[in-house]
Amino acid sequence: MPRYSPELKTLAKARYIKGYTVGEISKELKITERTLYNWRDADEWQQFAAPDTVEQAIARRVNALIEKENKTAGELAEFESLVSQLGNLQINIAQASKLQAEAVAIANGTYIPPEFLQGSQNGESLEKDGGNKQATQGAKKKRKKSKTKKNDLSHVTPEILDEIREKIFFDYQKLWYEKKNDPETRRNRFILKSRQIGATYYFAFEALDDAIRTGDNQIFLSASRDQAEVFKAYIVAFAAEHFDVELKGQGCIKLSNGAELRFLSTNSATAQSYHGHLYLDEVFWIPGFKKLWKVASGMAAHKKWRRTLFSTPSAMSHEAYPKWSGDEYNKGKAENKKQEFDLSHKTLSKGFKGADRIWRHMVTVKDAEAQGCNLFDIEELQDEYNKDDFNNLFLCKFIDDAKSVFSLNKLIASMVDPDTRTDYNPDAARPFGNRPVAIGFDPSRTRDNSSIVVLSIPLKPGEKWRLLKRETHKGVNFKFQANRIKDLVDTHNVQHIGIDVTGIGLGVFELVQEFYPRASPITYSVQTKTALVVKAIDVIENDLFEYNIGDKEVTQAFLMITKTTTPSNNQITYSATRSNTAGHADVAWATMHAFNYEDIAPRRATGVAFSHH
Repeated sequence: MPRYSPELKTLAKARYIKGYTVGEISKELKITERTLYNWRDADEWQQFAAPDTVEQAIARRVNALIEKENKTAGELAEFESLVSQLGNLQINIAQASKLQAEAVAIANGTYIPPEFLQGSQNGESLEKDGGNKQATQGAKKKRKKSKTKKNDLSHVTPEILDEIREKIFFDYQKLWYEKKNDPETRRNRFILKSRQIGATYYFAFEALDDAIRTGDNQIFLSASRDQAEVFKAYIVAFAAEHFDVELKGQGCIKLSNGAELRFLSTNSATAQSYHGHLYLDEVFWIPGFKKLWKVASGMAAHKKWRRTLFSTPSAMSHEAYPKWSGDEYNKGKAENKKQEFDLSHKTLSKGFKGADRIWRHMVTVKDAEAQGCNLFDIEELQDEYNKDDFNNLFLCKFIDDAKSVFSLNKLIASMVDPDTRTDYNPDAARPFGNRPVAIGFDPSRTRDNSSIVVLSIPLKPGEKWRLLKRETHKGVNFKFQANRIKDLVDTHNVQHIGIDVTGIGLGVFELVQEFYPRASPITYSVQTKTALVVKAIDVIENDLFEYNIGDKEVTQAFLMITKTTTPSNNQITYSATRSNTAGHADVAWATMHAFNYEDIAPRRATGVAFSHH
């Protein structure tokens, strides 16, 4: 058996994380596939490469393919298809289910482009997006031609860029472009937005547009590496689809005119050494914003550089909120020197430049629809989400976590970069080995989601509960939900399963008991809910909880839990605006059902940690 150097092993791992398949790495580095699979499983490479969303999965594969030299016909067709899909993800959200299935296939290395599928339902070949053999050969020829350009976009004129912008973007995105070029507003833009209105997609184009026109550097700073990869993939897709140029570069894409496009995560140790126009996304969900802003604003300190912040809202206690509200500007000023900042939707829906020289803009889902965005069925969204959720996710309303039992700052402090986790491999036969875990289940209601969470159980004092995995299901029956729990029992060392049996969860509980008799029924009462919440407060306030950075649903779920009183006797209890027709904060309750493995005075898993079920 040949010996391979540690350097070659590191290079192979880096290729895998970037989205290369084992077969591709084997051919490039001359390492047997069996050896690569052994390395992958032993060192848990898949943990580093696991995609979180459809967008991130496609972005990861696009970025891997773009770096490959001498692509095969299949790889060329795959690249063409993914580039098209990445744009369609913003153009038609209804395609998400199809893209999800393809993303899973991409991640598993089993993706077959539609172009190579022979025969549709009526026996004809599939030719969507030029998918026949002739079109594939044309794409290959076209890509060979573009290879010689080496990031050269000098043939792209302002007129071409203007035409594309007018064709593919909505009015609110065109307003962002207008303010980017306005000397009065270009320097500082702060945009509060609804979910899924195409902000990342647009700002990727804006930065590429500016880099082509001016040769200026562009810097994207994201909470995680995966989100930074999405920015890069959009830029690669724009260049490939509209300009027939393959943009290449790993941490940085350097255009032939000297412009550098850098894609950084907030844990990048080298971030402060770069300079350029800055794009900072999802700022209201970034831990340690004050510290980060000192570094980030330094990258764009010169007056020529633009600084663009955009985000969906979190809670008023977030460190970025004083910058949005104007409180940061007024801090320390005499009363007669303080300025008023109008944050009303009426004012900000049109955009407004405040005394701090920041141009603020608010785009709700209703604003987006009124300005041409036809991606949503707002009535359906209002049916699917209760009022508080809908206001936060789509109407740009901040959560007032002064009313919440849990602190936003403590929750954000619990976030970690998933890249730092090396001991959990979701694709392995035993993802967490024989280490003990607890499962929490919160059942679905009529129009609610059910949530299943898997948490690591602390083995010693000071060790954290870690949210390893979570699933959300909607519109599925008891058997399906119970089977998902069984899959987890079969692949993890499960020491506890907590299930809410107050209502329809009893049906799932009875099925789970058939394969896990020790499952714990949780019957909701004032006393039970108090015990669950007090335990969660103890864990979170003492910094003993950990979940993935950017997992906003977990944060939002905990923030929605408030203290209230019972209607009958004014007993203190806890709620999250849930009813028979509208569940809420399901992932938070599921997590608390897992915490229920132990009382406030912890009992550790030592002694039972390695038993099998």
